[in-house]
Amino acid sequence: MPTPLLGSNKDNRGIILWLFSGCFIIFAMVIVGGITRLTGSGLSITEWNVIMGSIPPLNQQDWQLVFEKYKASPQFQKVNFTMDIEHFKSIFWWEFIHRLIGRLLGIVFLVPFLYFLWKKKLNASLIKKLAIIFALGGLQGFIGWYMVSSGLIDKPAASHYRLATHLITAFITFGYILWVALELIYEGSTEIKINRNWRKFGAIILVTVILQIVYGAFVAGLHGGKVYNTWPKMGEEWFPSTITAISPFWSNFFENYIGVQFVHRYVAIILVILGCVVLWKYIKENAIAMKSAVYFFICALAVQFTLGVITLLYAAPITLAAIHQIGGFILFTSVVFLYFRAVHTSSKA
Repeated sequence: MPTPLLGSNKDNRGIILWLFSGCFIIFAMVIVGGITRLTGSGLSITEWNVIMGSIPPLNQQDWQLVFEKYKASPQFQKVNFTMDIEHFKSIFWWEFIHRLIGRLLGIVFLVPFLYFLWKKKLNASLIKKLAIIFALGGLQGFIGWYMVSSGLIDKPAASHYRLATHLITAFITFGYILWVALELIYEGSTEIKINRNWRKFGAIILVTVILQIVYGAFVAGLHGGKVYNTWPKMGEEWFPSTITAISPFWSNFFENYIGVQFVHRYVAIILVILGCVVLWKYIKENAIAMKSAVYFFICALAVQFTLGVITLLYAAPITLAAIHQIGGFILFTSVVFLYFRAVHTSSKA
């Protein structure tokens, strides 16, 4: 018998909806964050003020004040020195909305948590898991400001390493919240067991997708999608010499925008191969318990791979790049679900 959408325990349904609302807000925050980066808006607010920072400029004097602060930043002085205050407003709003969603996320988690705690709906095990979620949320906020601060001193751009750390922390936070919600949904369910090696295989796919997300952030941070806009070859070659143009050799795959694009390309191909193996394994073993997870993963992977190629061919315009990031989020969701089902239904034998 299939598990009900919100689980069989009615006492948990409010908690599950709460956790899913948090997942949705993180999803929105990552998408807005991606657009913020793509529009060059991430360094438009040069201060971090938890309380007063939630209030936007209310008059021309306020706007002039925040604009003057931005004019002291490296991004304005080295890149946007011709920008007027009206153009500044357009980049300010993306970063402001991004930070506002972060504050909203904190409220959405804290207020219901206190309510459920007061109503004694949270057991000790769940409280510990929720404490981890709060810790991840706090860490994410710190990393966000740590990332922005790297572009406010000398360089007019945030470090791609900090960008990747900020992004992957958001994905991990989302994934952990989703996992806790799935545990509540499938709590006490009895299902047909599958071969234990699904668990190991699911872990391999999850790690590979996380690696791909990190390299996606590297490509974005280094603007690596603007070059070699051909597929499947990079220009006329499979392995152009520009991939290893800088020294030392290893740094090409972390700091050379061509090298990181190369890695991002081939990790995508590895994921497609893994997807084919998953489908073959599912059909061969008739692993019915994995049906929804496998189909979700295969569909998400096919769409995301296609989006990736199209985005590359068109040199990563803002709209396509944003859609590609949405596809990445959906793919990650499918892989978390795939791994959860593998762990949940694996036989102990």
